[in-house]
This record gives sequence, structure tokens and C-alpha cells, in this order.
Amino acid sequence: MEKSIKSLPMADSQGNQFVAWDKMTNVEKDCFVVPTFIDNNLLKQYARQGYWAKSHTLRGKIYEQIIKAVPCRTVTPDGEVYKDIVEKIAGKRNTSTLSLPEFVDGSTIPDYCLTVDGIDGVRKIVVCISSQFPDISFCPVLPAIVALLLHYSADEADCFEKVCRLLACNDRTKHFLDQTYLAYESSCMTFGDLANKYCQAAHKLIVSASEDVLEVYSDWLRWIFGDLPFNYAARVLDTFFVEGCKVLYRIALALLKFFQKSRARQPGKSANIRADIQSFIQGINEHVSVEKLMEKAFSIRLFSRKEIRLLRDANEKALKQKGITVNQKRHNIHLAVNGENFKSNIVSAKEMREIWSWIPERFALCQPMLIFTTVDHGYSLNRFYAHCEGHEPTIILIKTTEAETCGAYLSTDWRERRRESNKLSYFGTGECFVFKLQPEMVQYEWVIIKHPELEAAQSTFDSLAELPEQPGVLDTGSPEEPGLLASSVRLSPFLAARHFNLTAKATSMFMAGSPDAIIIGGGGCPALYIDGNLNHGTTGCSSTFENLPLCSETFQISSLEVWGFQDHVSN
Repeated sequence: MEKSIKSLPMADSQGNQFVAWDKMTNVEKDCFVVPTFIDNNLLKQYARQGYWAKSHTLRGKIYEQIIKAVPCRTVTPDGEVYKDIVEKIAGKRNTSTLSLPEFVDGSTIPDYCLTVDGIDGVRKIVVCISSQFPDISFCPVLPAIVALLLHYSADEADCFEKVCRLLACNDRTKHFLDQTYLAYESSCMTFGDLANKYCQAAHKLIVSASEDVLEVYSDWLRWIFGDLPFNYAARVLDTFFVEGCKVLYRIALALLKFFQKSRARQPGKSANIRADIQSFIQGINEHVSVEKLMEKAFSIRLFSRKEIRLLRDANEKALKQKGITVNQKRHNIHLAVNGENFKSNIVSAKEMREIWSWIPERFALCQPMLIFTTVDHGYSLNRFYAHCEGHEPTIILIKTTEAETCGAYLSTDWRERRRESNKLSYFGTGECFVFKLQPEMVQYEWVIIKHPELEAAQSTFDSLAELPEQPGVLDTGSPEEPGLLASSVRLSPFLAARHFNLTAKATSMFMAGSPDAIIIGGGGCPALYIDGNLNHGTTGCSSTFENLPLCSETFQISSLEVWGFQDHVSN
């Protein structure tokens, strides 16, 4: 790509016959000079700043430059193919009656300031794409992407060619559009994981207002490509083309944050949180400018593109284990806690559903399964270990003699304690958390999630992540000098060593077990300490979770339960 910006005289505005110009605001139809090329090193900066947002023609030139550079498989349908097939497929009938393919899952064509001819053109293009890509089984955002790109295309054939290049991209690091239900649903689960970590207030609101949290999050891509007004969606498309899918997660998280703030100012509450989010986004220009939305999105501290891909892979693997295939069409896999079958001496089904909303989405697909209870198995730590070994992850629930309830989500199999023989040693990952249920439900996550400034140098971790085959043994501290971060290497809470086959160990003190005690959370005081008879315990402010005491600081156990995940055991 040339570094200097060349110019050429203004040509006819692209997409002119498709655009309802009277509906367009703050956008110039033409500009006097249009750069033919912009240095790739400047694209990211320009896209975020909205450098070409007010020039319809300039944006079209930039899109053409970016999409032509997309690596595609050898045989990719082009504009000439469209000209050959459009009449055969669409015929001469009324285009408005042409049915969209089943894989759009009922999505409609967004108006996006298009004329009637423009809407009809989108319909024809989507139908022709379905004939050339028979492997697409689920792609509900396709009509919106086509509608946006038609703005910046010379004609229908040119738009068809652009979209085909995006669909035919064969570079996984430049993935643009999910084309199967498996891929789409794993992206929804990944967004749910991110919302749980980075939008806790909004997540708590959704949990309280919806029985199926993942069903709400399954709309996340439609919020961006479908519900957002045209000028907002186009700005997102600018950065998406340049930086990839990570941008979409950022934008959707920002939308969720703004929705929660708006909802907090409203005295009345609707019973349909899903519809409320959609309504807020459709009318976002009354609440948040596009500049504020972009600023908020890029101020959220997220992990690298590689880490998000690893998380998506883990969620996809979990879906496959539930029987979802690449050819699967929409399928009901949102399994909530079944109130009729759920029986616990400590928590209600409603409380368990809320706990379930905190756990990683790949495990939330499973039903809770009681694997140990003091009521049936007695107050014995040896029996606790015997029943819990082989299960990963697990949830511990505790009820005290004062009717207080608390617990912990533990990411790792208790077998790991044996690596140090009978010596008390810490293991686990940053997905662990502790919680209390009374007088209100409060979750305490790994301190690094809320205080990323405590992280060590990112570059050191990146070098490990890029070379997972290199062994990395990290000092997790000692009982005398635990230290929150005893190593210079950062470990993402999503990059659990066992789940993602990375060899680095967690740098915090998550869980430990010996014949004499269980400890959860280290540094300062344990978040939970349970003695070898499962009778007594203590709780305090741990450095690992930066939690308040989960109940009375010294307590006697009335009952203890451990729950596993049906159809999921350790490898």
C-alpha cells in the first residue's frame, strides 16, 4: 500500500440511485478530491476518528481499498457472476415479494436511508449470495451488512462482489461474518462472558429481569447491525473493517453500559428487558452521540484478539459437546436451572439461577448436578475429595448455623492438590469467584479483573501466549509471603491453563486443599477457610478477590453442598 495519499477528480457519488439523500444528515454527497489510497498504518487512527465519516464518496473509496485487500479463497463470485445469475434467480417478478433465505433467521432489511430500489436491491443480492454460498446455514446480520455496503457500491453487482469477498475471507485473523449457528452462538456466549466481566451493573439488571440471560445476549450483533441508526452503524463498520470482530464486542458492551445508565434514571421498569434494550438502541441518538459511543467503546479495557478467539473456541467446543453441528439451524440450547427438578437444602432455584448467570457461558449450558452434601455423605473432608475429584468446575454452597449462606465457584478439579503431595499449595484460575447470598447476592471476582493496573507487563504475557509450547513455571507466592502478583506474567481469567492448553500457572491464590483444610482465596485472610471436619470455618478479606467477609467471620457449618455440571467432567 502506498504511503503517500494520491488524489483524483471527484467521480459520481457511489450508490446514488439507492440512497434517499433527503434522509441523510451531516453527510456530504460528494467531495472535491478523493484519495485513491491511504497508508494502512493510518487506517486505524482515521477509522476511529471518523476521518471519512462525513464524505459518502470518500468512505466508499476506503471500503473498496480495504475489501480488495481481503485474502479470499481462489474461486470467489464477482460482479460478473451476479449479472449472470440475478435474472435467473430473481426473475422479472416483483422483487419485494422475494423471500429472504432461511439462514437470516427472520431478520428484516434495515431502512438505512435507502430508497425502495435500494431495499429491493439488498433483497436480490442476499438471495443471489445464498445461491453461491450453499454452506451458509446461519447469518442473520447479512441483510444489514449488504444494506450498508450498497450505500458505497457503484451498483448491485459491485455490492455483491464486496460482500462475497467478506464471506470468502480465508484468513482466520480477519474473520468478518459468522456463517453457521455454531459460530454465531459461540460469539453470543463469548459476549455474555465479556458482559459478565465488564458490564456487571447491566448484567445484574438483565439477570433480575430475565429468566434466560443468554437469550438477551443472543441479540448482541443485531443491536449493532439492525437496531443502530445508519450513521452509527456506518461508523462501527469503519472500525470493524480495519480492526476486526473485537470492535463489535467493544461497541456492544458500550451500548449495554449506556442502556444501564439510562435505565437507572427511569422510575418505571418494563417487564421485557430484551425489547427495552432494542428500543434504547434504535433511539440512541436521543441519549448518546456517535462520538461518545465510540469513545466509550474504545475506553473499555479488553483482552487481545487472540484471547477472544480462544474464548470463542472454548465456547464452540462446549456447544459441540451439546450436539450442535456446523449444519445446525437455530436450536434451543439455553438451559436454565430447572426449578421442578432442582433440590437443595441451601439455596432456592431462583438463587441458583442467579449463581448460574455468573459462571462462564460454556458451563452454563449444563444443568447443576449435586455431587456432595453433608446431609447424605457426612462431615468428612476425605469424602468431600472422593466425591469431588473428577469434576471441573464445581460450586461450593455453605449454610451456617446462623442461616447465613455463601459459597464459591471453583474452576479446577480438586485432584490438582495432589501435585504437591500433602503440602498445602494453591491452584486454580482467574475464573474462580466467591459470593454471598444474604442479605443480598454479591459476587467477588478475581481482583485483576476490577483492577487491571495490578497486571504485570502485557508484553511478557503476549510472548508466552504466542509460544504456548514453552514451559512457564510461575511463583504463586508462599503462605508466609503470598503476594498478589509474585511474577511478571499476566494471566487472563479466560485463559485458564487447563481449558486453553497454556502452560503458565495462575499468579494468584485461588484454591488450596490438604487433608486438614480447604482454603479459597489467599493473601491477607482467606475468603473461605473450612476445617478438616467440615464443621467450622472462617471468612475474611482476601487479596485474591478483594472481598468483604462472606458471612460471620467465624462460623459453624450447618450444611455444605458441592454442585457439578451435568455432562461435563474433567479431562
